[in-house]
Amino acid sequence: MNYAIVNLKIDPKMKREAQLIASEFGVPLSTLLKSYIKQLIRTKRVILDVSEEPSEYLIKSLEEAKKDRRKGYISPTFDNTKDAFAWLDNPRRKYENQLRKRVR
Repeated sequence: MNYAIVNLKIDPKMKREAQLIASEFGVPLSTLLKSYIKQLIRTKRVILDVSEEPSEYLIKSLEEAKKDRRKGYISPTFDNTKDAFAWLDNPRRKYENQLRKRVR
């Protein structure tokens, strides 16, 4: 069987940690990587699992976003990126709740 070599540059600490985890499963790291690539080809999907706790900054940002949403500060929907960026760049942009008030 022919093989192709894939070079992957990662932090040495990350490599050691990944090798340690792979060894806990009883396989070399290359076996886990091959398995992941086979799954990618078979399913055509990328599944990422982030099991870290959110930072205080992220939690605060999410809370602010919830408050803004409750106040009606929701952007209008756009059909293309050009219009979306134009809206973001406009200092007098109107949010969804402000647009509805004018229409009534």
